[in-house]
Amino acid sequence: MTASAKIMLLGDIGVGKTSLARRFVFDRFESDYKTTIGVDILTHDVDCDGQTLRMILWDTDGDFGQHIFETAYARGASGAIIVSDASRPSTTLKMTNLTHGFESHFPGRPWRCVINKVDLTPGTKAAAAGSLGPGEALFSSALTGFGVAELFAAIGSAIIRRGL
Repeated sequence: MTASAKIMLLGDIGVGKTSLARRFVFDRFESDYKTTIGVDILTHDVDCDGQTLRMILWDTDGDFGQHIFETAYARGASGAIIVSDASRPSTTLKMTNLTHGFESHFPGRPWRCVINKVDLTPGTKAAAAGSLGPGEALFSSALTGFGVAELFAAIGSAIIRRGL
């Protein structure tokens, strides 16, 4: 039997939400994405802890901000991946605010923060780890594929463990 889970992709405009989703689902990177308007939905079946999980990825428009939690788009979310851009430190604050918003609207639902585009800024992991604290963010590059599979595996396993 296949379980399914709605996973929100949240973050500022241009942080790489679409690129992460497409790298995960299609294992490719395209440099000419158009800005997401509203939401795009992708699905991908993965094996998480010996169970098949159909991830329904809701790739959201970065303009929503905290208002995303008041829309029908967020209803029924099993978890969230909240993204910032390593080359734009200001997006980390938005990631933090979206994390708090997700926690308050979906208590007990798992989330993972990810700092994307680490390929653009050498030393990002060390600097970010010092400012965020241990275990608070994962790191990825949708361009190279670094950390992408691990990110989705982490959220998938957390959803399975919690029976969501």
